Amino acid sequence: MKQRKKKPGKLLLSGLLILMMCLLFGCGSDSNEQEVMSAVTCVDDLEGVNIGVQIGTTGDIYASDYEGDEAGTVITRFNKGADAVQALKQGKVDCVIIDEQPAKAYINKNSELSILEEEFAIEEYAMCVAKENTELTAQINDALTELKKDGTLAAIIDNYIGDDTIGKSPYVSPENIERSGTLTMATNAAFPPYEYYENGTTVGIDVDMARAVADKLGKELVVSDMEFDSIIIAVQSGKADFGAAGMTVTGDRLKNIDFTDSYTTAKQVIIVKSGNSKGSQTFMEKFRQTFIEQDRWQYIPKGLLNTLIITICAGILGILLGFVLAIIRVGHDRNEEKSILIRVLNVIAKVYLTVFRGTPVMVQLLIMYYVVFVSVKVSPLVAAVLAFGLNSGAYVAEAVRAGIMSIEIGQFEAGRSLGFTYGQTMIHIIMPQAVKNALPAMCNEFIALLKESSIVGYIGLVDLTKAGDIIRSNTYEAMLPLCSVALVYLVIVLILTALVGRLERRLKRDAR
Repeated sequence: MKQRKKKPGKLLLSGLLILMMCLLFGCGSDSNEQEVMSAVTCVDDLEGVNIGVQIGTTGDIYASDYEGDEAGTVITRFNKGADAVQALKQGKVDCVIIDEQPAKAYINKNSELSILEEEFAIEEYAMCVAKENTELTAQINDALTELKKDGTLAAIIDNYIGDDTIGKSPYVSPENIERSGTLTMATNAAFPPYEYYENGTTVGIDVDMARAVADKLGKELVVSDMEFDSIIIAVQSGKADFGAAGMTVTGDRLKNIDFTDSYTTAKQVIIVKSGNSKGSQTFMEKFRQTFIEQDRWQYIPKGLLNTLIITICAGILGILLGFVLAIIRVGHDRNEEKSILIRVLNVIAKVYLTVFRGTPVMVQLLIMYYVVFVSVKVSPLVAAVLAFGLNSGAYVAEAVRAGIMSIEIGQFEAGRSLGFTYGQTMIHIIMPQAVKNALPAMCNEFIALLKESSIVGYIGLVDLTKAGDIIRSNTYEAMLPLCSVALVYLVIVLILTALVGRLERRLKRDAR
């Protein structure tokens, strides 16, 4: 008896049901959290505990002094402050060291957390500028001096900080400013009230301050949102003119980057569990907060569009490049009389395959954007397509080569005996069969490419995963954004799998 194959629709339905169960049961997990008071009550209690920090921040730098001590202190580093706070809520870390104002924003939406009265450190915020760009540093310093004198900077800060002044003095650019060119600011928009998303745009103290500086310089401000530890690299490589993300001047940073004059004073504080939870939200309340408020759902389709553009364009580039490399490799292996040209091309192909298959795609992406295009202003989207396309080409090449090598050598010989050239034999006899054999591997590579594109947030591009991160950073809710993003990826993968399955069956019918 023939076994009945599961239809793609049933697979899709099964996947949806599994993720919906995760959403429904996972969203109630907060109610099961134990309301336990933190063991950290002051700075002296930090020894021997697990401290959560955002990687690359001042809190990370200061907390590193405790790492490796005799008490066994552990420093757990997260890409975002919101991730560290989520880990604290779930008991994965004992406390979080972070800047005061973002800490206040976190506890306002998480009643079970509190800030210790004892401050951890005092710091000065400044903007970072490339060392060789001394002219821009001087211009920004002059602009900051004017903004301090006329009270604009104080008004910007008061508009975001304070009980009685919030929202009362929004910055508005003066009219009739003659602008020439742009001023690109690198930031990490997950650091309220300094930079965060509101109604789909980046706002905050640093954003308004940077806009005021750009107005003074007669420039149009462009905000590039990226991971915090990518900001200095972006400024050094010229991808951004300056960086502003609540950055503190430190000795280590000054070795690689210059800083402007300070524009505000801040302090590092310690967030702990207070045990004063007001109870968990219902599923609908969390859903409304996560997607409906401020139309946050719009981040998902916008991010999905970039994901699809990168995947499709990089996939096409990878297929074209992969076929060329595979033909070169097979031409070298199956031709007894090898010309100098085919030998050289084969060496180049082998080096290419070794490099791109032997290094992480994350490293390749960063090298492409920050090293290869160091002196060329190219959009993150183009850099991502090139990086993923070159990476995919290496894997497609091996899949196609395996497909070609699986064809009996006798078919090559038969084609040549009929008077076909090597190229004609490949095109009319070998390649149609090889493609059919390599199709499953190529499908898997395309699916892997779709999921690998989730790292483009490191170069300031908002894809599907980054969209979920933005929502998560604004709502401090992990389950719904993460599961929603996973659901979208799952649906796309199931659709691709179903389409390739139909294509394979069609090829089998045509081969009969």
